[in-house]
Amino acid sequence: MERLILLVILNIGMIQSASGNENTSPYLDLTYSYNADTLSWPGFIGFNQTIMIRGSDNQFGVYMEANDFCVSEHAGTQIDAPAHFVQGRRRLGAVPLDNLIGPGVKVDIKAKADANSDALLSAEDLEAWEEANGPIPDGAIVLMYTGWGIKYPNKDTFWNIDVNGTLHFPGVGTDAAQWLVDNRKINAIGTDGASLDSGNSGGKFLSHRILLAKDIVSLEYVANLDKLPAKGFTVFAIPMKIEEGSGGPVRIFATGWNPDVPNPFSIAGCSHITPIFNVYLIAMAFATLLF
Repeated sequence: MERLILLVILNIGMIQSASGNENTSPYLDLTYSYNADTLSWPGFIGFNQTIMIRGSDNQFGVYMEANDFCVSEHAGTQIDAPAHFVQGRRRLGAVPLDNLIGPGVKVDIKAKADANSDALLSAEDLEAWEEANGPIPDGAIVLMYTGWGIKYPNKDTFWNIDVNGTLHFPGVGTDAAQWLVDNRKINAIGTDGASLDSGNSGGKFLSHRILLAKDIVSLEYVANLDKLPAKGFTVFAIPMKIEEGSGGPVRIFATGWNPDVPNPFSIAGCSHITPIFNVYLIAMAFATLLF
């Protein structure tokens, strides 16, 4: 599994370069770039990068670039490990790769969020999704689309803080979190907002605690959810492996998002790997064995 994951990641840049157009690439990036505009939870540090070397004036006498950076675990497109809110559960370095890949499910509550910034994903929303699309598959990565991503990285509109200091953005209701734990076997849940729990939830982080207690990791600040279909795609969420981390930066991408482009990788037995891509994977596998 780890070697196959590595091969897929190695091929992303090649395929995107060859296509020259995101709309014809089999990969959709669901990650915001880390830069000076990166948002972090209020009170946490953002992303700071220091250029150490950029040019030929260095001890090696050749052109070189090297930087230092510092960032909160909970800034930008990021993952919450179970230990983030549940004592004794896995920290980031111990989260298995199998839990970071799965069939994608997009649950759209944008209409609710447009009408009410404190809107919650409900158990009824999940049941309605299943009525229209079939059962949420085992190992799924469920992505809640609220439309909040259009506000990123504007701090004022994204955090939506009122005169009393209360944040207002959509989240996952505790009934939905409990429904998923009781009725389905998902790997992860994500949102285009800042947190699984709504901004006005009072700082108890109840939905986080329900889900993380069952080793269901959380993905936050997920980009480009508006481009995903309701189902039929595969999600990869590959974080920085911070051994003692409560979370960290994560590169999230999807395959199978565009019905006009063949899905080069599918969790369900890899049944959608195209013949050309299959030959390429075999060649890369031999190269990996040789080196």
